[in-house]
Amino acid sequence: VQLQACGGGLVQAGDSLRLSCAASGRTFSSYSMGWFRQAPGKEREFVAVISWNGGTTRYVDSVKGRFTISRDNAKNTVYLRMSSLKPEDTAVYYCAVSTIVIISTTAGEYNYWGQGTEVTVSS
Repeated sequence: VQLQACGGGLVQAGDSLRLSCAASGRTFSSYSMGWFRQAPGKEREFVAVISWNGGTTRYVDSVKGRFTISRDNAKNTVYLRMSSLKPEDTAVYYCAVSTIVIISTTAGEYNYWGQGTEVTVSS
């Protein structure tokens, strides 16, 4: 099973990016998928999660109104659309899948992780 995240890069404050995470080796259409991020010197933090059918989403307060999580179960892929990016959004972004709980904002409840894609936002 592999989660391949991509779409990161170096952008300026105010710009937008769309991260993608494609899963292979197993179908995750019945499970929630999430995004976490880890900035240099900081702990990994929850960013967003989407339920198996897209009916429920949750976001960390700092990204509400700027980030949108979505998924395409036919492609076994989850997306994170990031707008109005800020320097404090700079981090390595990880996608993850939980087959343990229905939906979670806790990293420990995710059992599949991607390798991360780096996002750098310059001021």
